[in-house]
Amino acid sequence: MNSRIEDYALLSDLETAAMVGRNGSVDWLCLPRFDSPACLAALVGTQDNGFWRIAPVGGGRCTRRSYRPDTLVLDSEWETADGAVRVTDFMPPRAQFPCLIRVVEGLRGVVRVRSDLRLRFHQGRVVPWVRDVDSGLLAVAGPDAVWLNADEPVPAAGDGHSTVLDFAVHAGRRTALTLAWSPSHLPRPPAALDVPAETALKETTGFWRSWAGQCRYTGPWREAVVRSLITLKALTYAPTGGIVAAPTTSLPGRIGGDRNWDYRYCWLRDSTLTLSCLLRSGYREEATAWLDWLMRAIAGDPTDLQTVYGVGGQRLLPESEAPWLPGYEASQPVRFGNSAAGQYQLDVYGEVLDTLWLSLRMGIPMPTRVWSVVEALMGHLVRHWADPDQGLWQVRGPRQQFVHSKVMAWVAADRAVRMAALLGRNGSSGEWRALRDRIHREVCHQGFDPRLGSFVQSYGSSVLDASALLMPALGFLPARDPRVRGTVRALQTLDEGGFLHRYAPGDGAAGSVDGMAGREGAFVSCSLWFADALAATGHVPKAREVFERVLGIRNDVGLLAEQWDPVAGRQLGNAPQAFSHLALIGTAFALSSAPSRSPRSPAASDRRRSGSRRAPRPAVRTPA
Repeated sequence: MNSRIEDYALLSDLETAAMVGRNGSVDWLCLPRFDSPACLAALVGTQDNGFWRIAPVGGGRCTRRSYRPDTLVLDSEWETADGAVRVTDFMPPRAQFPCLIRVVEGLRGVVRVRSDLRLRFHQGRVVPWVRDVDSGLLAVAGPDAVWLNADEPVPAAGDGHSTVLDFAVHAGRRTALTLAWSPSHLPRPPAALDVPAETALKETTGFWRSWAGQCRYTGPWREAVVRSLITLKALTYAPTGGIVAAPTTSLPGRIGGDRNWDYRYCWLRDSTLTLSCLLRSGYREEATAWLDWLMRAIAGDPTDLQTVYGVGGQRLLPESEAPWLPGYEASQPVRFGNSAAGQYQLDVYGEVLDTLWLSLRMGIPMPTRVWSVVEALMGHLVRHWADPDQGLWQVRGPRQQFVHSKVMAWVAADRAVRMAALLGRNGSSGEWRALRDRIHREVCHQGFDPRLGSFVQSYGSSVLDASALLMPALGFLPARDPRVRGTVRALQTLDEGGFLHRYAPGDGAAGSVDGMAGREGAFVSCSLWFADALAATGHVPKAREVFERVLGIRNDVGLLAEQWDPVAGRQLGNAPQAFSHLALIGTAFALSSAPSRSPRSPAASDRRRSGSRRAPRPAVRTPA
């Protein structure tokens, strides 16, 4: 039986991540990178696919757990009839190779504790060769070696292809277990095994608190903002600056269904919001690293621009299925890789140019080579903006004339014109300005349904889509425009239990716009867009109510998945989801600066927004 998605906490060393449940079991770990094959994969399978559990003998769930303030160091406590213990889990930012450290500390009495490690390399299916070595245990399979070391003698035994350590923990005593990876051809254990656990814990705690202390946000939701920023940092691949959408794969948007995708990659749609959140929060170094990753990833022919890349900027992300993994709560198939890398999605041109415009306005220099990228992207867009595409939702059905895609083409032209004016490079700005005006006219004519009083999902469609909530934030229309107000009113029909779906939930039949069968959860980001749009149109108290509702569905350690099931009351989709946390940060900033006011008199606020120099809010990463 799988734990619920919200039962998992995140650990990270800024190059990979582990997911640990409330039962003390690490059920997901990819080594040595986010996108490497998993060696613990029970999250999308069974215990036979790999796990590492530390808990009192007899099992049970911890009675309380929390991250230490402003860190990614997790404390989990168990109360038993014989006493109490605390397990402290963390991954030190690595010097060379990754390691996961678990410190068991006696709090009261004497508690028997069991460590049960079952390694399964290559996506949870290869049983390693395990042997005793001077430093502990060594497990080898193909290119991978994992070392398990205890800081004091603990007898180990084999139990059904598992390595089991049973030991007694007395009050005031600690036992640390370290799991470290290295390439199997190296003859010696990783240096991480030589670092005392207490030293590693002190350094890891200091690293996170120093980093969190740079946050500039001082509003009423600081705890949530800092936790979201730490989560975003945890999903950053430090060597390149790329940020993965989530550290997991195939956690379903519908339990038992096939809406299961691999999110361990970097989406261009996150780029503007990522840059905005980092810069506004005081993290210029991370923002610059993300921008550098972006420019390396998109280098080349603009016709080859992808929506998603690997953490190193790699383009080939072949999608495959893992039939040996039964899936999270029987949600099949389990997928590795993502075929969305090969889709045509027009809106990414807008995301990239919006990001470059934001960076320029925030004082990040634009070299000549970057301007040549702007010209190349716009040259392609001039020729192809009218083409149908697969849209921000990355549909696996036919290409369509998606309204949001056209809006983002308008964003691309608008930002190019603005950059040209700021840099004094006006050679093509007349053509771009004409394109901007043409797209605007077409979207307002073909993308708006007067009967519904709302913008719709695609030309000629009557389907509502939450992406229309982004129009005022992107600058396409002012919030006071009656078409924007009508759209905000109409989109309330996508509400279920106080949370917004991205579009009308399906009836379970195949053939919906996204080409997939089955109903899914409400998207966390869509509810946050709704809060932003409510605030922009003068409904600030209601916007805050929506925001607080989203805060209420975070798990006990402050993490959000991609979706929320309002009926079952549980998280769905890959977790923790970068975009959910990015949107949370953006909404907290917006609402912290928005005065409470009557919805009958928002005009002054609209005028302030139209004259504001704040960065526009971006579009979003998507589920495929």
